[in-house]
Amino acid sequence: MTDKEAYIRQIEQSAEYIASLSDRRPEICIVLGSGLGKLASMCDIIREVSYSDIPGFPVSTAPGHAGKLYISEISGKPCYMLGGRFHYYEGYDIGTVTFYVRVMAKLGIKTLVLTNAAGGILDCSEVPCLMIIEDHISFLAESPLRGPNLDTFGVRFPDQSHVYDPEYISILEDSAKSLGIGIKKGIYAYTKGPQYETPAEIRALRMLGADAVGMSTVPEAVAATHCGMRVAAVSCISNLAAGLSKGPLSAEEVIISADKISDADCSLIKEFISRI
Repeated sequence: MTDKEAYIRQIEQSAEYIASLSDRRPEICIVLGSGLGKLASMCDIIREVSYSDIPGFPVSTAPGHAGKLYISEISGKPCYMLGGRFHYYEGYDIGTVTFYVRVMAKLGIKTLVLTNAAGGILDCSEVPCLMIIEDHISFLAESPLRGPNLDTFGVRFPDQSHVYDPEYISILEDSAKSLGIGIKKGIYAYTKGPQYETPAEIRALRMLGADAVGMSTVPEAVAATHCGMRVAAVSCISNLAAGLSKGPLSAEEVIISADKISDADCSLIKEFISRI
C-alpha cells in the first residue's frame, strides 16, 4: 500500500466511525477556534466524542481547544462541530493539519465554517473585534495539496479566486448587521508559528495588504476548496500584532480577549447557519 493509499484509507476509517455515531447526515461543519468553544453550550448536542476515540484522528494540543467532535443541531440544522483544530506548529505535517477536512468531505460536508483568533493589523480602534475573512496571503506556507493529488477529492490545480465564498461573506455581513454586531472584512495572512511575528514582519504584511495574521485556517480553507466545499471564515481580532501593541504578546492574552467577544461571535455563527 502506498502512502497515498494509506492516507485515504485512514480518512475512510475515520469517516466510517463518525458516520456510525448518529443517523444524522450534516452538510455543515464548524471549526471552533479560540474563544468560540462556548458555542457547544449554545446549541443542541446530539453526540460528542473525543478526538482520541476516532480511529486515525489527530489530537489537538493547542491551549483552549477541547479536542472533541460534536454532532449538533444549530438553528434546526444538523452540523458537525470541531472543538479545536490541528496546527502546523504543533509538529503535525500539513496532511495531518488538514486531515479532518478530507474526513468531512468524505462524510458529505458541503459548507465549512472556520473561526480563529488572530492578531490585528487592520485599522481597528479597539480589540477584540470581529473580521470576516475575504481572502488570504500564504506565500511561505507549505501547500496542503503538495504531493500526489488525491483525485477522489479534487483536481490537481484548483482555482483559488474565491476561496471564501462571496455569497457567504454577504450573508455574514447581513447577519452581523441584523444582530447589531460591528464587523469588518479583511485579508488574513498565515504564518507557521509558534513564535509570534516580529514587528518587521508585520510591517511587511501590512504593505502586502494583510489586515490580520494567524497560525491556522488557510491550509484548511485550501484543502476545503480542493474538496469542492464552500468556505466561510471569521477571525476574532484578539490583540494588535507585534509593533502595534503596547506590550508583549502572549497566548493568555489571546484567550482572555477572545472570550470577551465570544458571545457575539457565537451569535453571529448561529445566525449565519440559520440563513444558509
